[in-house]
Amino acid sequence: MFDLVATEPIEGVVVIAIIGDLDISTAPRLREELIRVTAELKTPKIVLDLAGVDLLDPTGLGVIFEGIKRARLRQGDLALARAEGQVLRDLEITRVIEILPNFPAVDQAIASLQR
Repeated sequence: MFDLVATEPIEGVVVIAIIGDLDISTAPRLREELIRVTAELKTPKIVLDLAGVDLLDPTGLGVIFEGIKRARLRQGDLALARAEGQVLRDLEITRVIEILPNFPAVDQAIASLQR
């Protein structure tokens, strides 16, 4: 099972909750959502809520990096929230966490984008 739920709790900030494995078979769906969101917002600010993700493979990481690039090209940004367990370890091992911090709560990730 895989699902994405996009909400806009604060105007101009979109939170995409990802549920399920983010891998080669599901990453294209996240890519499509990130393309849609970055196209719709003048200055895209996106939080990826990873609390529901159990597996993050290299394809999923690649899509996250594409999302960062798309958002930053439009003077926006992307933040991660609530990565846990193996997903958090994968972010640490690959040193993604040094470029894109993981916030323990969605509201903290939102606040980081509003600075």
